[in-house]
Amino acid sequence: MQSGSLIIDTDIHNAIRRREDMLPFLPKVWHQQWMDNEVGVYGQYYSPLGVMRKDAVPDSGGSPGSDPLYVLKHHMDPYGIDFGILTGSGVLGISLHADPDYANAIASAYNDWQIEHWLKVSPKFKGSILINHSDPAAAAQEIDRMGPHPDMVQVIMSSGARMPYGQRFYHPIYEAAERNGLPVAVHPGTEGKGISGAPTPSGYPTRYMEWHNILPANYMTHINSLVCEGVFEKFPKLKFVAIEGGIAWLPHLMWRMDKNYKALRDTTPWLKRLPSEYILEHVRLTTQPIEEPADIDHLVQIFNMIRADEIVMFSSDYPHWDFDNPKIALNGIPREMKQRILGQNAADLYKLHKQPVESKGVEAQ
Repeated sequence: MQSGSLIIDTDIHNAIRRREDMLPFLPKVWHQQWMDNEVGVYGQYYSPLGVMRKDAVPDSGGSPGSDPLYVLKHHMDPYGIDFGILTGSGVLGISLHADPDYANAIASAYNDWQIEHWLKVSPKFKGSILINHSDPAAAAQEIDRMGPHPDMVQVIMSSGARMPYGQRFYHPIYEAAERNGLPVAVHPGTEGKGISGAPTPSGYPTRYMEWHNILPANYMTHINSLVCEGVFEKFPKLKFVAIEGGIAWLPHLMWRMDKNYKALRDTTPWLKRLPSEYILEHVRLTTQPIEEPADIDHLVQIFNMIRADEIVMFSSDYPHWDFDNPKIALNGIPREMKQRILGQNAADLYKLHKQPVESKGVEAQ
C-alpha cells in the first residue's frame, strides 16, 4: 500500500441496533435497567438538526450507523477508506452514570458486543475499548481484558468529566493503556451531563449552538492538566487523542503554557521540557469539526504552527450531521501534509500499515 493513498477515518460512530442485542453480554441483574433507559445519562441541549444524517439510515432499517455492512457500503467503500476507527454512539456517557457498578458492566458488555457485531464483520473496522473513567481501577482491568485483542486499537472515554484528566485519580487508566501499548482517546458530547461538572467554567450555556461552540475549552483543560500534572513524564509512551475537539486553539494553548512555564516552573518541578514539546510528542488531534476560515491560508499557517503533518488525523464523524467528506475536507492543504493527515499519521499511531483483507461469508449481526 502506498502511504499517499491511505485513508483512515478515526471517528466512525457505530450504533447499537437493538437494545436487546446487548443482553447476551450483560449480567442479568442489569437487563431491566438497560432495556428501560440504556445509558441513563441525559443532557439538556436541543439541536433542531438532530444528531444524525438523514441519508444514513441503513437499507435494513434502524438508526444511522447501526448496520456495519451499510457503513461499508454507504461510507467507507465510496470514499476509499482503508480503516475505520469505531468510537461508539450514545455510550460514552456511561462514565458519568451515578452507579459505577452499572457503568462498569455496560462498558464490558459493549466491548464484547462490539467484537461480535462489528469487528468480526470486516477487518476494516478497528475498535475502541470503552471504559468507565469514574472507576479507574475497574477501567484498568477492562483495558487489560480487552487490550490483547488485535483489532482493539485504543481506549476511549468521554471528554465530560468531574475533574481534569491529568489528576492522579486517573493514572491507573494511563498505566494500563501504556502497559497494553494503546493510546487513550476522548470524545465530546457529554459535557454538562450526568455527574460531570458544568460545560464551562462559568456554568451552563443556554442553547445547543452556544454549548457546541465552546467544547474546545474542555479539551484545553484536559491537555493543560495532562501536561502540568506530569502525566507524560510518568507515562512516557502514552499517547492522548483529542477527537472532535477542533484544532485552531492549540497554538494559543502551547504559547501560553510555554510562557508561563518559564516563570512558574518551580510549581511543576517534574517537567523537564517546555509544555509544547510534551503536547507535540504525546497529543493527537482529529480534523472534524475542522475550522473553516474565509482564507484557507490562515488554516495552513495554524497547521504549520502545530506540525499537523505529524499530529493531526482525518476524521469524518460519520454519520453525524456535521460529517466531513475526505475528498473535500482538506482542500487547500499542501499535498504532502494532506496525505499524512488522511492516513499516515493514524497508521503510525494505530499500527495500521497493512491493507485489510475482507472477511469472507460474514454477515452483519
